[in-house]
Amino acid sequence: MTTHRALAVSAAAVAAFGLAAPAAQADGMNINPSNIVALPSVIARGGQLTITVDGCPTGGTATSEAFRSTPLTPVDHTQTSRGTATVNRDARNGSHSITVNCGGKTLTNPAAFTVIGGVQGGLGGSSSSGATPTDMAIGGGLVAAAVVAGGFFWLRRRSERRI
Repeated sequence: MTTHRALAVSAAAVAAFGLAAPAAQADGMNINPSNIVALPSVIARGGQLTITVDGCPTGGTATSEAFRSTPLTPVDHTQTSRGTATVNRDARNGSHSITVNCGGKTLTNPAAFTVIGGVQGGLGGSSSSGATPTDMAIGGGLVAAAVVAGGFFWLRRRSERRI
């Protein structure tokens, strides 16, 4: 009989703790943000940054001087939350911090990512707007040389047919 009583008491204890554990998590006792990861860690202005936070099962917000406040959503069946932020086009170059707020608890990663200056593409290295007189002279000389060479070739072919 004592074995049955011990098993019954053990089963009751396991059931009580099993039912109490989800309630403790729902009350915020297991919310403890512990790790902030920003990928990519080096990004150009205007790029998108993925922020992952461990120990944040209910979601929260991520803030930085380089982007607007970003919501973090829970990842299914884990203690992790994730969000995507767009880096401001006027963000300063250098290292930036991210501060996360999860369930009233905050955590800051002081050097979470680095912003680098972007490149103005599409200009081809030029800084002038239009052709200069020198460019026009070179282009005109090349066109004139092509006309003279074409005329010479045409006259030469014409004279070969008469022979």
